[in-house]
Order: sequence, then C-alpha cells, then structure tokens
Amino acid sequence: MTMTVKLAATMEQDLRQRSAALGRPASELIREALQAYLSVEPPARLSAYAAGEGLFGKHHGPADLASTRKHAAADVWADKHNQRSAKPRRA
Repeated sequence: MTMTVKLAATMEQDLRQRSAALGRPASELIREALQAYLSVEPPARLSAYAAGEGLFGKHHGPADLASTRKHAAADVWADKHNQRSAKPRRA
C-alpha cells in the first residue's frame, strides 16, 4: 500500500540526510520507525470510573436528595422569595 505523509521541512531534511548517510531508502527508514512504534504495547484504556476517580466525592450534598428533591427545591424557592420580599422597595 502506498501512503502520503506530510512532514515538516526540517524533518524531511533530517530524513534525507540520514537516508544518504546510511545508504538506505527513506521509505525503508520510515517503515522501520513505524514498525518500532507499532510494536510497543499501547497503554491500557481507562474506564470511565478510573478516568474520573479523583473527582468523585468532591461535591457533597444531602444523601437523600433524590427522594426529597421537591422539598429541597421548594425550600430554595422560598428562600429566594423571602430575600426579595425583605428588600426595601424604591419610592
């Protein structure tokens, strides 16, 4: 299979110099480098839990929020309403 790869000018120059110094085609050097890269075992993929483990438990709230959510929302609404009512009105 033939592929086209774009290289930075400095990388291309380095590759051509190394190829000439070794007397080997640049494509051969690229294949060897790619083979070496692909032969290294990739890092294990983290699970969602492992990726966010340091974040879990940082935010605390009521343990029963799911069962008392309507009551909690009503309390927040009442507090907000009371704060508005306590402000003096402009004349």
